[in-house]
Amino acid sequence: MSAEMLNTFQQVDHPILPKPTHDEASRQEFTKSFKQFIQQGLLPGLGPVFGVRAAKAFEREHGRAPADRRDIRSAMVKDLYFQHYAAANRIAQELLWESTNVTIDRELPELIEKARGLSASAKGKLDLPEEFETPRYVTSIDIHCMPGGYAGAVTPDDISTGALYDRGVYLYAMGYMGPFNDDMGRSVCNYVNRRLDGFKPKRILDLGCTVGHSTLPYKELFPEAEVWGVDVAAPQVRYAHARAAGLGLEVNFAQMNAEETRFEAGSFDLIVSHILLHETSGKAMPRIFNECHRLLAPGGYMIHADLPPFDNMDPFTQFILDNETWYNNEPFWGAMRETDQVALAKAAGFPPESVKFDTAPMAIMEFVAQQAAGYSQDASAAVSDREFAAGEYAPGGGWEVLIARKA
Repeated sequence: MSAEMLNTFQQVDHPILPKPTHDEASRQEFTKSFKQFIQQGLLPGLGPVFGVRAAKAFEREHGRAPADRRDIRSAMVKDLYFQHYAAANRIAQELLWESTNVTIDRELPELIEKARGLSASAKGKLDLPEEFETPRYVTSIDIHCMPGGYAGAVTPDDISTGALYDRGVYLYAMGYMGPFNDDMGRSVCNYVNRRLDGFKPKRILDLGCTVGHSTLPYKELFPEAEVWGVDVAAPQVRYAHARAAGLGLEVNFAQMNAEETRFEAGSFDLIVSHILLHETSGKAMPRIFNECHRLLAPGGYMIHADLPPFDNMDPFTQFILDNETWYNNEPFWGAMRETDQVALAKAAGFPPESVKFDTAPMAIMEFVAQQAAGYSQDASAAVSDREFAAGEYAPGGGWEVLIARKA
């Protein structure tokens, strides 16, 4: 079965997932297909364009070949093909949010009431402080071009940006995150289950959880564990709590800053994050690593899943990925990949021998390869021990994970 079959998956329904009309669903499916066309139809052409035209033009102008991603970018931005690709990518991003927001605007009062009911019946805790200062690196820009950003609110008890993120991530990833948008969490769970020698955490913390996509697989894999998801955005946390209840899982959620939580020192055995670090800042990252070390019990693990640092890839791939910085409102995307995360972990107090980068193979790729009848933790746990080159959603093979263990 080819990777393209992933796009036949539909997002699994749950009580507070926005319900598009026929026409709204058609528009949303178009945005997903448009992104797939850009990935499979336009993106592969960038390499030949660079080699045949842009690189030679750069060398004629500067008397030398392009040396790094910045040189490559200065050469490519003048080329009409790249301009077409970049414009199409940005238009697709804006369309996916717009097509989803139409549904949410129509259903928001009902969605809020459903969320209130689900949260009231949930066994998991919901901790929302009366006063909370959301970091400026989140509020100052609409990250991913998402209207309102992660933390925008338009009404009391608002969950609109949570609903937008839930549906939008499925479209953005073109189905490559799986029917529950949880491939990162499942992939790291598989990694923990297979590589950490019987490690059974009793308390687990997911930093920057948004709507809890990646949080819930930890409760599936470790049903006896107390699981917490924290995020700086109240609409995301409210939605996450209701979503977990609607999916029948007892998980706790709180509005907290990963740089300085309200948990006691040494109170967690496993702390994880999933594409959190590149949406923080240069000042926030070391604070997050320090907080992870403070919160972990002796022998506990810190695992951050993201895309790999730039020094692990060639300059042209760096250029491709860094387009997120320029065209998708991801100001820290490139800078994070140039940060020495291993050094940050060591400075936070993690023993040097415990800190490393590794790859957690994508659970959904194994699921598709096996033509599994259902998508569950059991179905995706059979990921084989083979090496992948981490990349974007299409094609993708694995998630880069930074791992450190407290002494």
